[in-house]
Amino acid sequence: MHFLSQDHGCEGWRGEMAARIREFDWSPTDLGPFNQWPPSLRTAVQFLLASPVPLVMLWGRLGYMIYNDAYSVFAGGRHPYLLGSPVELGWPEVADFNRNVVDTCLAGGTLSYRNKELVLLRNGVPEDVWMDLYYSPVPGDDGRPAGVMSIVVETTAHMLSERARQAAERAYRATNERLQMALNTGAVLGSFVWDLKHDRLSADERFARTFSYPPQWDLDQLPSAFAMERIHGDDRERVRELIDLAVRVGKPYSAEYRVLHADGSYRWVQASGRCDYDDNGQASRFPGVLIDIHERKIAEASLLQLTRNLEQRVEEEVRARSEAEDKLRQSQKLEAIGSLTGGVAHDFNNVLQVIAGNLHLLARQQGDNPQVQRRVTAAIAAVERGAKLSSQLLAFARRQQLSPAIYNLRRLYDGLGELLLRALGETVRVRMQVPEQPWSIHVDRNQLENAVLNLAINARDAMNGEGVIAISAENLVLSREFCAGKDIVAGNYVRLSISDTGVGMSPAILAQAFEPFFTTKPDGHGTGLGLSMVFGFVKQSAGHVEISSVEGQGTTVQMYFPRAEGVESADELPLANGTLRGEETILVVEDDDQVRATAAELLEQSGYRVITAENGDVALRFLLDGLSVDMIFTDVVMPGQVKSADLAAWAQARTPPLPVLFASGHTRDIISRNNELAPHQHLLSKPYGPEALTAMVRRVLQDATG
Repeated sequence: MHFLSQDHGCEGWRGEMAARIREFDWSPTDLGPFNQWPPSLRTAVQFLLASPVPLVMLWGRLGYMIYNDAYSVFAGGRHPYLLGSPVELGWPEVADFNRNVVDTCLAGGTLSYRNKELVLLRNGVPEDVWMDLYYSPVPGDDGRPAGVMSIVVETTAHMLSERARQAAERAYRATNERLQMALNTGAVLGSFVWDLKHDRLSADERFARTFSYPPQWDLDQLPSAFAMERIHGDDRERVRELIDLAVRVGKPYSAEYRVLHADGSYRWVQASGRCDYDDNGQASRFPGVLIDIHERKIAEASLLQLTRNLEQRVEEEVRARSEAEDKLRQSQKLEAIGSLTGGVAHDFNNVLQVIAGNLHLLARQQGDNPQVQRRVTAAIAAVERGAKLSSQLLAFARRQQLSPAIYNLRRLYDGLGELLLRALGETVRVRMQVPEQPWSIHVDRNQLENAVLNLAINARDAMNGEGVIAISAENLVLSREFCAGKDIVAGNYVRLSISDTGVGMSPAILAQAFEPFFTTKPDGHGTGLGLSMVFGFVKQSAGHVEISSVEGQGTTVQMYFPRAEGVESADELPLANGTLRGEETILVVEDDDQVRATAAELLEQSGYRVITAENGDVALRFLLDGLSVDMIFTDVVMPGQVKSADLAAWAQARTPPLPVLFASGHTRDIISRNNELAPHQHLLSKPYGPEALTAMVRRVLQDATG
């Protein structure tokens, strides 16, 4: 498509979008081939490209999008796929809004919005966005509206700033009101004038009531000694000293003391005044005012007590912090090891997936060759051992896929009893103690049972295959002090403990117990991943795990899980036999060529129609161009601008939603927080075999159709 030589009237077009518009194949759209565009359309596009503000033109009844460089920045990851796309398909989350815009302007109307709030998908996440929007019709050669010119100015930053400013103003007004109220309620308890020469007080009624003067006494002839006697004995001498100082040197007088009230209680007051002198320099009068400071003094006393308590708590916190820092250093060490092992396991799973996929395909192609079948079976068994090792590494790295549900520990022995008997042998007895009404927890049941089994086997080995293993559960309320440095918050927890009476561990061995591949067993008798898996699983389940051990006395492993509210989940029923094949169309999105090829062939052998894309950019382009599929099967981590989460979000915005199945060596927290999938999400862990692939594909398709 070379239209540059025919760009009549387009010589002044400059910029990236000008080149993209020239090179785009417009033939399938209502605009027709580029070299046949009418003058009115070319003029409108020339105006659009020359504008420094974001402009987009919606041409025709479907609103085919043509935009400038400034709008491409606003479009973000949707650029350049929006070019030539109908506006309702390019922005599906605001399709109704844009349909009204096109209908109104093609009818000759105009629209404008100031700080219009819309919810747009950005990076796969709904986000509140504010914009100034202006829409006006663009006439065609016949003078009738043929398109819509849209000016788009994002004002999100301004609106957020304005909201913050308004919030600050409201906070200022509230603070000012509280300040004025505090000033107005600084209760004055009365005023007085002390005649020093005649030792008499002249006061108002509030002052007299404060010192409990008899009501029949003359307010202008009150004896000062009466007031002094009402002052608390511990304060009286200090008050006299301050009065003498003010009279002798003319220093302002201010004293805080307690006054006995008629009900027998003492209340704090503050007396302030000064001494006046006559023409001969003799002290003559002492005017002053009395203010109620009782609430302030009570608050000060409380603060003092709080400070003392705080000092004690600081000492305790310093000790706790020192302990927490030691635990944090150990946790950071395990986290660093986990990041390394998780990355290795992820890449290892991709390699295993290619090997496993090709082995399964070879087994199907050579079904009548016994020698090939034996060798393929042995190779697949080796792949499965490698997958188990990778799974153990991911468990420690807290990157395994979990399927948590509400679970009651009273069911623990039902699921593990028989397995424990077989694994531990007849010379080891298991004593299990669970409360009558244990709190429920939110965990992956299979991973929990696997953790308990690993710990029980470790306990058996520590007792040389003979003794008693105690498994117990307790409902506990953990304090803030206990949780310090453990990466958990205070609250209700269930503690699951596994104890043995074996050889125990030294402090040096205990410090390394959770590290992967660390083991005290002889070569060939353990991988050193059992405790690492337990550590990763408990941490990934928002819990905490710790070990206590004494050499020669035994070891106890304690797992703490947060209490969960709700009804215990029912076990998921498997798919019925004979439902694993299908004839739907599946879009496979995978950047690894070999993984993509084997996945496609496995699905095709199960009856599905398969279309492949090497990344999310290509997949989204297919879908925007009108490709119709029944499901998307995509890897989680891929290169390109369109991430798997963006692709899934676009699919969920369809009507009806398009089902998506993820595949990954681990999720890296891209799909979900803490590797727990949302209810509408599905994940197939690598490496997977044909049965696992077809079973999961069938389940996702069935869930989508209800």
